[in-house]
Amino acid sequence: MSAKSNLVINPQRLWDSLMETAAFGGTPKGGIKRLTVSDEDKRVRDWFKAECEKLGCTVEVDEVGNMFATRPGKRGDMAPIAMGSHLDTQPTGGKFDGVLGVLGALEAMRTLVDMGYETNAPIMIANWTNEEGSRFAPAMLCSGVYAGVFTPDFAWSREDRQGIKLGDELERIGYKGKHKAGAVKFSSMFELHIEQGPILEAENKVVGVVTGVQGMRWYEITLKGQESHTGATPMGLRKNALLAAAKMIDAINEIGFAHLPGVASVGLIENRPNSRNVVPGEVFFTIDLRHPDEAELDKMEKQYRLAVNKIAEEGRVSIDEKRIWNSPAVKFAPELIACVREGVAQAGFTSRDMASGAGHDAAYIARVAPTTMIFVPCLGGISHNEEESTTLEECAAGAQVLLNAVLAHDATYS
Repeated sequence: MSAKSNLVINPQRLWDSLMETAAFGGTPKGGIKRLTVSDEDKRVRDWFKAECEKLGCTVEVDEVGNMFATRPGKRGDMAPIAMGSHLDTQPTGGKFDGVLGVLGALEAMRTLVDMGYETNAPIMIANWTNEEGSRFAPAMLCSGVYAGVFTPDFAWSREDRQGIKLGDELERIGYKGKHKAGAVKFSSMFELHIEQGPILEAENKVVGVVTGVQGMRWYEITLKGQESHTGATPMGLRKNALLAAAKMIDAINEIGFAHLPGVASVGLIENRPNSRNVVPGEVFFTIDLRHPDEAELDKMEKQYRLAVNKIAEEGRVSIDEKRIWNSPAVKFAPELIACVREGVAQAGFTSRDMASGAGHDAAYIARVAPTTMIFVPCLGGISHNEEESTTLEECAAGAQVLLNAVLAHDATYS
């Protein structure tokens, strides 16, 4: 029996860490509100740093707040094998999205230390800043900076809806690090995550072997009509920005149905002045288009623009439309996918290959290093929701496969 086959993670310890950190931003409904670089995010970052240092890891932080905890290996000449995800959440987020990927990696690292197992390569855990994009758009912002997709200046200049800049918040909470983005190197990365969809649960599979991520694009629209009194303005003379927005939202929804398995969504809307007896004069909303095929995504974008411009003209409202984010479809590294399959087989779990419908830091990291992902089920496929639920056993399965896959990859350096 090989030494690595004796390495078994501690499911209860992993679960206890998930529950302990869920208190940093915990909500009354049992979820987490831990917006990136908030006070709650600082608390969980400080906790994570302390736990990694207890294991003898060196923790480094780059200029956009990405955290890297590294345990040395036998070979000091090698770049680390990384595991990681993110600790920030949606405003009404669950306990597992992103967090499982970081704490599952921490549990894998704890297991290595407990057993005194010395890997060939150094092993690293990464916590990426602003994966969610809920406070500062776009999503996966700082893994994107690491990969050279965005500049640090661009990231620092992002503002939330209150006009607060990400760079200023990083300074405030003490996580604007000294390292240049991209300077802390690693050779490859495995990201554990909940599926955020219903497929694994529906097929009664324990693990998803993720082969890639679908392409996604985000847009922002501002419509300007004319505010007027609802009682005194005839229906035919109104320039109702909210009515135009409603028609656009319906059209965008239809574009999603016309390009399955693609999806088209509107998730944020602001109506001004938002008064019950004023015809709305201005509306801001966001659009999210996704498809695994870039050519189909191009068609969706073209159709969406034709639709919204036509509706704006008919409604006599002006439109300011811009694409703020484009993340092309990604194919993960075959050699790392093979390690995940080996890790699944070693643990004896059922699995299926699948593409990710959601965006993840791994999508950007794949541009600069071999990367892949591991999925575990979530109840009802529900995510970005306080009711998000994954069992102790499912979390443990993901962490075990993560450890097995990392060790399978490390064995190629012996």
